[in-house]
Amino acid sequence: MTMTTKRRARRGAATAALLGLAVAALAVPATAAAAEPAIEVPTAPVVDGTTTWHYLDDGTDPARGDANLRVWTTTGYDDADWKQAPGSFGAKGGKLAAVGPHLPATLLNHYLDGTAAPTVPTYFFRTSFELEPGIAAEVGQLVGDLVYDDAVQVWVNGEKVAGFVDGRVTGTTNLEYAGDSNGDPLVSTFTADGDVLVDGTNTVAIALFQDRASSSDIYLDVPKIALLPEAGTPGEPVAVPPTRVILTPTETPATSQSFSWLAGDVSHTSGQVQIRPAAGGETRTVDAYAAGTVNGNPLQHFSATVDGLTAATAYEYRVGLEGAWSDWTRFTTANPKATDFQFVYYGDAQIGLDSTWSNVVAQAEAKAPRSIGSVHAGDLINTSSNETEWLNWFKGMQTSAATTNVMAAPGNHEYSGDKLLKSWKANFEYPHNNPSTETIGELAERAVGESDVAKQYAAYFAHWTAFAAETVYFTDYQGVRFITVNATRDTTFLTPDVLPSCTGVECPQTKVGELWTQFQAAWLDHVLTASPSKWNVVTFHQPVYSTSSGRDEPILRKYWVPVFQEHDIDLVMMGHDHTYARGYHNDDVTETAGITDGPVYIVSNSGAKHYELETPEKNVWTNNNATQVLRGAGVTTYQVIDVTKNQLVYRSYLAEKTSSATTELPVGAVYDEFTVTKLADGRKWVTEAGVEPPVDPNPPVEPTPVDESLLTEANRGGVTAPANAEPGEQIEVELGAERAELAVNVWLHSEPHLLGTPTADAGGTVSATIPADAPEGEHRLVVQSSEGQLIGWAPIRLAADPGTGPGTGEPGTGGPGTGGPGAGNGSGSGNGSASAGDGLAHTGAEIQTALWLAGALLAAGAVTAIIAVRRRRQQAGDAPEA
Repeated sequence: MTMTTKRRARRGAATAALLGLAVAALAVPATAAAAEPAIEVPTAPVVDGTTTWHYLDDGTDPARGDANLRVWTTTGYDDADWKQAPGSFGAKGGKLAAVGPHLPATLLNHYLDGTAAPTVPTYFFRTSFELEPGIAAEVGQLVGDLVYDDAVQVWVNGEKVAGFVDGRVTGTTNLEYAGDSNGDPLVSTFTADGDVLVDGTNTVAIALFQDRASSSDIYLDVPKIALLPEAGTPGEPVAVPPTRVILTPTETPATSQSFSWLAGDVSHTSGQVQIRPAAGGETRTVDAYAAGTVNGNPLQHFSATVDGLTAATAYEYRVGLEGAWSDWTRFTTANPKATDFQFVYYGDAQIGLDSTWSNVVAQAEAKAPRSIGSVHAGDLINTSSNETEWLNWFKGMQTSAATTNVMAAPGNHEYSGDKLLKSWKANFEYPHNNPSTETIGELAERAVGESDVAKQYAAYFAHWTAFAAETVYFTDYQGVRFITVNATRDTTFLTPDVLPSCTGVECPQTKVGELWTQFQAAWLDHVLTASPSKWNVVTFHQPVYSTSSGRDEPILRKYWVPVFQEHDIDLVMMGHDHTYARGYHNDDVTETAGITDGPVYIVSNSGAKHYELETPEKNVWTNNNATQVLRGAGVTTYQVIDVTKNQLVYRSYLAEKTSSATTELPVGAVYDEFTVTKLADGRKWVTEAGVEPPVDPNPPVEPTPVDESLLTEANRGGVTAPANAEPGEQIEVELGAERAELAVNVWLHSEPHLLGTPTADAGGTVSATIPADAPEGEHRLVVQSSEGQLIGWAPIRLAADPGTGPGTGEPGTGGPGTGGPGAGNGSGSGNGSASAGDGLAHTGAEIQTALWLAGALLAAGAVTAIIAVRRRRQQAGDAPEA
């Protein structure tokens, strides 16, 4: 009998019983008749912190010789001789003491002999609750929270419903060691289908495992088990919208977009994306694939990638399935010809997800109205197997994740309770341009041949190629290559299921963590060498230059820093240390104070967890040829980076402070600031706030519009432009094949407004975006050479699409809940993401003038000094390994 059939049968039995009661009631005089109360699922938890548990902690087998090893999980089992006490349960070194941050209420026997190792391998717990007749059939799900150390399995009425960190459990015996040495207890949420329940007595049984005979502690708490009403049945979709809707980038964000979401109900066994131009047009429907169910949550994750999109275009989309769609929401594809936008960088969210995190994101969104997305340096959550934490992380990101791209790197806590990163790959969809033997250069040669060493290398490389998908990737967005790498080195996910045998020091199995780092370093070298973008930034979790006390990552520093230095990467954004630091490699010092010319290394923290700074004597930066410009503790920050054609302006803002914060600045203040300036010829300077970069000896010439009096019918022509356009629309302007590769200035008259300074393609065509606030009516589109010579002009009429007026409440109108700016919450308040696509419209004469004037203020002498330093360094060869 299938689960669906079972549920229908149970419902039928309950209905029959109710009908019987109803018939009996008809035989009673009307004056005595009373309406039968509706059957309601209890709202109070059926198990909570006060619940009494029967438990066995003496190392004996609860099966007592029964052929059914799991007989102890069933309702009929006699546990009268077990100990009884309320939770929580635990021990530290055989005593009642704190296990991490948790103090047990009840002491467990820690050791088999009561005094010293070996420890009790497995502990057993049982409790029960009652359901009134008819209740079980109305329960859709049973949801429970667990806090445990080291591994745990849960049964309800003899049926296993959950297991966490239980990969080592064989099931061949009740008494065995399992789990990992996780440090502090883990927190997980499990969900079970209501079909496991019965009317009457229901039994919950738990096995708690020590990970080894010498383990120093053990812990279990069950804060809550609750029942949720029936919401739907597979095959019968119910009208519940999806949640956790998130945009993630493809390798080509100008013409494609990835979407992910969590089904609204267990009945949603398929999913789709519907998408259309915000300005009006055909609606496309694209099927999604099922990305899996994780963490005991029966709801399915879905992902889909839509290609064939138009660059610099606003789209509206919704996800779900017929009858259960999300709201229409708007996003804008990247504009390859635009240069001006913002992005946000977050360190670890991890702790305070239900409070601090949402506040930090709200502050960041307010400071970055032109953001095209956010970069996350790992540890988004504290325990990957905890669905409540994922729920709170997505809740904080609800608007920004649905309207702008999320570029995240996994941290060590993404592996907590989830060693194979199943939650990560269910929640996110990232480009599959990860490392492979085709992109790791000479390192791939180690996997060539028939020797045992080569075969083992081949096995590792093939496994890592598959596993690195969606954890190591890059995307190019409007002149910035965003690169993400995976700094975690856990042997569980690094080891193939089938590993060829190999003996000797040359075998890769002797250096797996180091080799995984080298594998990514070779790929980094490849993607940086091939990068078409002017700016290159990289994100990962564990820092190459640690900041907090007791931390150091020499392997990451050994392999990755030389690559960053060789390619002069712009920003290296990290997390993990729950402190703040920013600085540089000492080889990048120039002869001018306050100016360096290499990568900037940053560690930040966006959550409520804080660590102490390392002492000056053990400072990893200063002990490894690097300098900290700023470091701080007790601060929660977010970072906004403004990108323009020749500059990255970085600002870190204080979002929260603790009483031990190392700064007197108030919350909301700019905590750290610097500017990276890079010219077309590759020269680069990093300047501290208040320090001007050196003067450009060949500054850009300020474009000057053509005199209105010269725009006569006699010189009309020379260019071909659309006769009509809408404010905010990107248009194509044809100059003729004879002007291929020509740099030009494009203006909108009659009050001259510079639309951009593009270069014609091979066919002599350029693109320009009409400003969204351009007045309607008759205009002239004027094109001149970069030297100011008039090429020609064409008339153009601007008129808004009559179908995009405000207040109709329909998609594309900008009314509440329509998918206009701010869609998804009905506020219409906007998030500014759409402006990323019309960057040319905002790169007007006033911005060009400001950039030219800024360059004119620079000191020419500093250029000579810095170039001399760079030449000396190049002559000296590559920087030594740190």
